Amino acid sequence: MIRAGIFGATGYAGYQLVSILQRHAAARIVFACSESHAGQRLSDVYPCDSPLELVAPAEAPLDSVDLVFLCTPNGVSAPLAQRVIEAGAKCIDFSADLRLHDRDVYGKWYGEHPAPELLPDAVYGLPEVYRQQLKTTRLVANPGCYTTCALIPLYPLARAGLIARDPVIIDAKSGVSGAGVKLTETTHFVNVHDNFSTYKIGHQHRHVPEIEQELACFSGKPTRIVFTPHLLPVARGILETLYVSVPPDYADKDVHALIAEQYQEEPFVQLLPLGQGATLAHSVLSNRCTISVHSAGAPGEIIIVSTLDNLVKGAAGQAVQNMNILFGLNETTGLL
Repeated sequence: MIRAGIFGATGYAGYQLVSILQRHAAARIVFACSESHAGQRLSDVYPCDSPLELVAPAEAPLDSVDLVFLCTPNGVSAPLAQRVIEAGAKCIDFSADLRLHDRDVYGKWYGEHPAPELLPDAVYGLPEVYRQQLKTTRLVANPGCYTTCALIPLYPLARAGLIARDPVIIDAKSGVSGAGVKLTETTHFVNVHDNFSTYKIGHQHRHVPEIEQELACFSGKPTRIVFTPHLLPVARGILETLYVSVPPDYADKDVHALIAEQYQEEPFVQLLPLGQGATLAHSVLSNRCTISVHSAGAPGEIIIVSTLDNLVKGAAGQAVQNMNILFGLNETTGLL
């Protein structure tokens, strides 16, 4: 039985993680932390029947667990990860603190790194790509939700050197839970309901360097993206439309066959038949990334649609998938 602890258990991703772990056959939650709700039960915060008691982060018994999940903000997670590793437990971090390999790149997007000595030891937690490295690490950088949705379909093309030219254009839409539990003017019901809006257009969103970093790792060369996120008036789910230039002799059926070959054994990647389009309904409430491939109507122009649940495959579900790998379990354990 894996003894697990959770920091940030009352955020959307943290609550989703609790829900998954409570039905997991080989894991038990030893502690769940909340800075703002310490001393309460989880059922006091969310409409659920969980008797889980929330403790202050400073009171977390790190020496009593095998693994700690950090559902905590950028800049907060890395120092916590240091404490977890020093206590002898493994760590899966949901923030961006350990995702970027280059300290200077992190500094450009997030400010000074709070624990740069951890960066060489962190494994990027995309199981479909880094499964072997995940089996032997103690420290996992759980990928961003937008990033996962883009990288899974792009990996086979980048790996094969088939992204013919920059930029890859990513038109991304996310449900409101992707913005986190803290209310802002942008995410207020009145501004979201019956509305549809963009934000951080072009090359401004913090997932941009993460996507570009990984595409460069896949292909061995820099790849620029243009990334425009949108706020959907739904609670959860991401749909991304990716516009990719490939060699002119590659048609949609060839790209489809390449992706099919790459992911034929993957339990959480669903490639739809040509002619079908991926929708939020294909992925929401599951740990599945659903992909469809389309022709843009001209040689070498391909459109890929990719969907996932930002709180599951984009956060908590992927973290549990990584946990299963870390401890030698079947990857699908506890996941839908």
